[in-house]
Amino acid sequence: MDLLKEVLKAQKNEITEHKIYSWLSKKIKEGDNKKILKKISDDELKHYNYWKKITKKDVKANCFKVYWYIFLSTVFGLNFTLKFMEQGEKLAIEVYNRLKGRYKILDFIKDEHRHESQLLNLIKEEKIEYAGSIILGLNDALVELTGALAGLTFALQNAHIIAISGFIIGIAASLSMAASGYLSSKEREEKKPIKSAVYTGVAYVITVLLLISPYLILHNLYAALASTLTIAILIIAGYTFYITTAKNLKFWRRFLEMAIISLTVAAITFGMGVIARKWFGVEI
Repeated sequence: MDLLKEVLKAQKNEITEHKIYSWLSKKIKEGDNKKILKKISDDELKHYNYWKKITKKDVKANCFKVYWYIFLSTVFGLNFTLKFMEQGEKLAIEVYNRLKGRYKILDFIKDEHRHESQLLNLIKEEKIEYAGSIILGLNDALVELTGALAGLTFALQNAHIIAISGFIIGIAASLSMAASGYLSSKEREEKKPIKSAVYTGVAYVITVLLLISPYLILHNLYAALASTLTIAILIIAGYTFYITTAKNLKFWRRFLEMAIISLTVAAITFGMGVIARKWFGVEI
């Protein structure tokens, strides 16, 4: 009975992944990506049919899982979704390793390894290709604005003035960063310097709006500052998870590095705000 459950589990997983890869292959235009996804979809269907001959049963796909990955691909892009899916392939390989003594599935295990190490590494996507521009916008916004807001919090002692000041600083800085991104991309002779600049600028503006929002909602300045720093950490964690998953990189080292830099700058500028308020005798 336990063996049959393992086989049915493997069968259900194969038909589910077949549906997902099939949908993704139909979603994108002709090209290498479409061929890669179609090949993986065909492999998964082949595996499913093998298990079907053994169990003599039709198994339905996990609809929740199918729709979940369709949602991820729509919001976060193809590359992230596929790499995230491939983390689940490790569990499938573990199941196959338990079953390989009873069934001729060595080719299945090879297919799963090939999906992870060869086919999905061929996927190219604009969101990943412009990741450097997004990182540039996020890094600068997080470091500069968390620092500025920390300093302004003690120097000005007025939530709305701090929010307005942060917004003006942020928008001016985002335009500057977009222009720098454009010139940098043009200097490197990239094909679409304007698009690179847009990615940088938009990432900066979104980050600015998120960071100043606590000052528009909360009355307590230090609660607003704490909320801003929390949002900054969550943004860092979210984007680091996205990029490390999409590029097969280590999460914690990149996350801690960026978080420590942002919090250190915030601490230094908060101290500068204390000094500036006392030195200039600011009263608002």
